[in-house]
Amino acid sequence: QVQLVESGGGLVQAGGSLTLSCAASGRTFSSYAMGWFRQAPGKEREFVAGISWSGESTSYTDSVKGRFTISRDNAKNTVYLQMNSLNAEDTAVYYCALGRTRVVFTTTTAGFRSWGQGTQVTVSS
Repeated sequence: QVQLVESGGGLVQAGGSLTLSCAASGRTFSSYAMGWFRQAPGKEREFVAGISWSGESTSYTDSVKGRFTISRDNAKNTVYLQMNSLNAEDTAVYYCALGRTRVVFTTTTAGFRSWGQGTQVTVSS
């Protein structure tokens, strides 16, 4: 069973940057895709970004394209989310998730099988 622990959230002013990290335990991390999701108060959890097992393939929701970058370091069992040009609409709890396959085949939560506890990102305007 893979355990995921997010870190790096916090309070940032609009236009600022944050980098989230997600550390995974277990040997299976490097064999599966990873994803970042977020959930704002009163809203459903939504896909933000995904990355294949090798890191060669990435995908993003339209609202973060050009501002966020997902990456992974399989030697460190860690996936990252670099977030730039943050705005108030990015305020949410951010979750990392372990995919069910080597690539991201769906942006729904059903495509992911293990979740971290989440880290709060608050962007002040």
